[in-house]
Amino acid sequence: MTGCSDRENDEEGDKDGEILKRTQKKRSKSEKHVSFPPDGQIVSGFSEHKDRGRNVDSCLTLTEVSSAYRRSCDKHQVEPRPHILEQLKWGNCVGSRVRCLDLRGERLDHRSCEALEVILKSLHFDFINLRAAQLEENGASSLLDMILYYESTTHLDMSDSPSIGPSGWRALTHLIKQSVCLSRLDVCNVSMLDYPAQSLSKALLTSQLAVLHLHNAQLSGTPLYSLVSALKSNRALLELDLSDNQLNSYQDAIQLGDLLRYNRTLQTLELSNNAIADAGLEELCDGLKWPTASLRVLLLRNNQITTDGVVHLRNALPVLKTVEVLDLGGNALGNSGIQTLKEPLIRNRSLLHLGLANSHITCEGTVALAEYLVESHQIRRLDVRQNEVRVGGLMAFSLALRINHSLVDLDSDPIPEQDEFLMATQKRLLSEIADLCVANARRAAVAATETTELQPEPTADTSSSSSSTSSSSASFIMAHVGMAASQPSLASSQAAPKRQPSSLHPAGPRITSASLRSTLEPHPALMAERDEGQMCGQWE
Repeated sequence: MTGCSDRENDEEGDKDGEILKRTQKKRSKSEKHVSFPPDGQIVSGFSEHKDRGRNVDSCLTLTEVSSAYRRSCDKHQVEPRPHILEQLKWGNCVGSRVRCLDLRGERLDHRSCEALEVILKSLHFDFINLRAAQLEENGASSLLDMILYYESTTHLDMSDSPSIGPSGWRALTHLIKQSVCLSRLDVCNVSMLDYPAQSLSKALLTSQLAVLHLHNAQLSGTPLYSLVSALKSNRALLELDLSDNQLNSYQDAIQLGDLLRYNRTLQTLELSNNAIADAGLEELCDGLKWPTASLRVLLLRNNQITTDGVVHLRNALPVLKTVEVLDLGGNALGNSGIQTLKEPLIRNRSLLHLGLANSHITCEGTVALAEYLVESHQIRRLDVRQNEVRVGGLMAFSLALRINHSLVDLDSDPIPEQDEFLMATQKRLLSEIADLCVANARRAAVAATETTELQPEPTADTSSSSSSTSSSSASFIMAHVGMAASQPSLASSQAAPKRQPSSLHPAGPRITSASLRSTLEPHPALMAERDEGQMCGQWE
């Protein structure tokens, strides 16, 4: 019994000792205290330094960059790419700026991308071309992170790169959101379903991109909804290419109409090769009529628009104040559609370029266009290629251009004729039309020069800035509408041409639109063909 009680006493003693130790620990903890430095010494944040000025490497020559790239390849145990070395050997470097780094079709794994860091660190490129580059997911992520960190380019092409994976898309959206140098991005021929579309849309909320090309990206449906939702509040994007995306005339057209209503900065919208159709055109026209719409270039080639859809344009054209370029080529407008558009076009005061290539127009529609030219004082380019514009239509254009002093480019295809006389007449008329357009261009250049000289200095600066903006957008316009532009004619867009007799074409009796058809009727050179029914014009 005594032994048992001793053991119990020992156990109680051990428990008391443990309790005492715990109490001492708590006391020691409570005795601790925290002190803060003065306010001026507290670190409240940090910023990661980016060498945007490239002060360290700005004196490197392309030969030195090439040597550094070779050493970097040795370090990462990869072979230097001959195509890259060739570009560094023959490239033109101004300061630290180089026009292009072309990596098209290159197979780039993670180590190959890491070896490129010395190039991206030392040089700034106007254009980095990664179209169809065989990028691994980790390599794409690493390469895009480096492009962001060193602000290596202003134009990036990631088209035909479907294998960059989720990590690559995260890096790309991070680049879009944070880069201050990147102004143009091309992501064409890449499926934008699900995660890519969602991540891109979120990035566009704060992006500084001015140009975004998403040609053939399968954007119809939910992806387009996500994209438009972000772009409604975007205030940086100026040009958007959504061609070849199978956009339909229902849900997709409604989204595009909302984009035109609520976005106040977008200037160029490329929608060619979709299925907008007549019903979709109505949605677009409703959006364009809103006073907040800022669109200047609308390209709708090959969109299944017919004569019935022209009615919506008829109602919209007279009230449009910003649209300068309208391309309706590849749609079955027909002669009746052109007749419907004639009066609205005359009432419109903003349109400078009109594309009607392959629109099922014959000489009857051409006469309606000639009547429009007679009344228009601002139209500068007209594209009627791939239409049946024969001698009667060319004669109407020639007569109209004796009055119209604004058109500087009328693009028309010569049509083979079996009769030698008709072929000679067609050649003569095409030459005469070209001469009249050249005379208009010269007249407009002289008027622009005189206007610039007469303006005070501050206004001249503003005009120069506006002309620069017009020239910038014209590069995209000319490539899509298919009309060759000359620099003097671009500069003249800010000044109305003076109506004065040309040295090439002396002033004669005034021709009115009402007299065009009657002028065509009695022309002796055409009477025989008209009687045989071979002339395509409509004779009253």
